[in-house]
Amino acid sequence: AGAPLFSKLPEKYQKSGVIKVGTNAEYAPMESVENGKIVGVDPDIAEALGKQLGVKFEFTSGSFDGLITALNSGRHDIAMSSITDNKQRQEGLDDSGKKLGEGVDFVDYFLAGTAVYTKKGNPQNIKSIEDLCGKTAAVQRGTTYEEALKKQSKACTDGGKKAVKIESFENDTEAQTRVKSGGAVAGVNDYPVAVDLARKADGGNAFEVVGEQIDAGPFGIAVKKDNTALRDALKEAVDAIIADGSYKKVLDKWGAGTGAIDKAAINSGK
Repeated sequence: AGAPLFSKLPEKYQKSGVIKVGTNAEYAPMESVENGKIVGVDPDIAEALGKQLGVKFEFTSGSFDGLITALNSGRHDIAMSSITDNKQRQEGLDDSGKKLGEGVDFVDYFLAGTAVYTKKGNPQNIKSIEDLCGKTAAVQRGTTYEEALKKQSKACTDGGKKAVKIESFENDTEAQTRVKSGGAVAGVNDYPVAVDLARKADGGNAFEVVGEQIDAGPFGIAVKKDNTALRDALKEAVDAIIADGSYKKVLDKWGAGTGAIDKAAINSGK
């Protein structure tokens, strides 16, 4: 009675009582480190899922662009880290469409788009991503918003303007520092993360979000392609926490309610 979906889990997880999660914990409010502990929307959602499934979710932080490789090599059971579900990741392709490795399946549980943020006061008067032609923008490597910048840069040059000078960093904090120091006129990030950053960094005095959220798409929990029983159990668990209200409670606690979905999905990203 304690965990209604325990029987849906593969035996391996019933025995161990643990699902190992790979994450990149520097995306408050989604996941970040506070007092040595990984906290945020994703860990809290995982905890709620754990109550349904009768297991604990243990988070380990590593680099974002290595998460899917670590998952497919068996280091983690799932990856949960504000990962946008898209065809490229489902199929394991690189930017040019070349096969990089095994793809993954996604259990979609949240919706978020991309946001542009600038230094507080927006000194260059950037109104949207289209205003970045010929300018320097900072971003984390291997992310969908790096893709968004590349796409925008091509639109700039196709329209006879200068390309966006894209500076890609291993960590998002480095990209933020570039924007803060004026080395880049803008940064690009997930919308909920940019909003949180603008609200909290330096007491709300460091950054501001400009323009609307763009290209909203689903965040998914990544699962190995051959681990379908775990994938399906997670989907049922997401639906269960949406139904019992604990999902909404988590999002409201972290100020991320705009990303709520009303039903879990598998591989719904484009």
